[in-house]
Amino acid sequence: MSRRIDRPAAAWALYDWANSAFSTTVLAGFFPVLFKQYWSAGVEATESSFRLGVANSVSSLAIALMAPALGAIADAGGSRKRFLLAGAAIGIVATTALFFVPSGSWETAAVLFVIAVFGFSASIVFYDALLLDVSTPETSDFVSSYGFALGYLGGGVLFAINILMYRMPERFGLSDPTAAARWSFLAVAVWWALFSIPLIRNVRERGSAHNAARRVLSPVTPPPGAAGAPPAPPAAGRSEARRAALLDGLRALADTFKNIRRHRVAFMFLLGYWFYIDGVHTIVRMGLDYGLSLGFSAGTLITALLAIQFIGFPATLAFGRLAERVGAKTGILIAIAIYILVCIWGYRIRSAWEFFVLAGGMGLAQGGINSLSRSFYSRRIPADESAQFFGYYNTIGRFSAVLGPWVMGAVGLATGNPRLSMLALIAFFLVGGFFLLRVPAVEPREARP
Repeated sequence: MSRRIDRPAAAWALYDWANSAFSTTVLAGFFPVLFKQYWSAGVEATESSFRLGVANSVSSLAIALMAPALGAIADAGGSRKRFLLAGAAIGIVATTALFFVPSGSWETAAVLFVIAVFGFSASIVFYDALLLDVSTPETSDFVSSYGFALGYLGGGVLFAINILMYRMPERFGLSDPTAAARWSFLAVAVWWALFSIPLIRNVRERGSAHNAARRVLSPVTPPPGAAGAPPAPPAAGRSEARRAALLDGLRALADTFKNIRRHRVAFMFLLGYWFYIDGVHTIVRMGLDYGLSLGFSAGTLITALLAIQFIGFPATLAFGRLAERVGAKTGILIAIAIYILVCIWGYRIRSAWEFFVLAGGMGLAQGGINSLSRSFYSRRIPADESAQFFGYYNTIGRFSAVLGPWVMGAVGLATGNPRLSMLALIAFFLVGGFFLLRVPAVEPREARP
């Protein structure tokens, strides 16, 4: 199979480079540190962990409730790319605003964090759906893995710079590590916006123009602007067409919700995905907070998280090539097994070097389990409803992130022992793997019933 990446696929993958700065520096890195030590200063560790878990759960719930509707509307209106950019704009603005939140204002920080995660997650719904526009069924595993790999590399580059700022603030003209962490939010916003430009310029939706024309024009009428075509409709007509697309999208959402169980392969996969991705998202969002609760220093933990990025880059590409040999399903099951070992190791860690080993295990499996899940699913959904079905895909992922952080925070708060919260995550991976085993390894793309 050819592994050449053309310009649209490369531009699409570069958005992973752009938005991964948020997931590394903000989501997994400095927001948990500032939330515990700056915005929740003086609060018991288990209490601040519970607050952070609730903030993560609320942000996940918001996108989970809205993702299918947004996907249906975007499919109907041929505007997946536009919705992606709107979500990115929301995330960028909210991330910038975190810089201005003063010490002790954990409520304000939590609200802005929820908004930022919502924008980030919403953009991912449509980014995932655009995979079908920049790849073929034969190349989707590799293109998806390429995107995740670039995300690890890009997120890691900026994270490394931000860690240098945090550990040596005086070299950057900053007063202390807290100031450096706050400035890192501004760096993420600029990075995210700058590297979104290639996607804006080079990625086109293959099906969107066709779908829009099919709704508004007769089968033999060329699109506006083409030779022999009528003039473009007036603004009122365009507004009416957008309203029609909105209604079409909502109707399609209701129809797909009724029939999703008839897409048996996709439905069974989503059941398994719901559970195992819960563990993945929870470890990403709560891992640093877990280490702080065990008494490790923030500088040590952040450096360990940086290792995830640079291990994740080659490991994700390796998982893409592994899938070519043994199949995406087997690759996902291997990643699940690695995560179970990570949870066991996390329960027993006592020293800083052991946390580095935990981070290495995360880096080894994290990109592989995400990229192969995305490509495995993309081959089992109707192509003309990709954003809608990826809306459900992301809804499942976000609903799992509603439960996981809350469970982890609640177990630590109830028992006073954060180690038990890490051990409890094993159940999510076991149940997810059970359902995944029931999904056929090779299945042609399903036709819509």
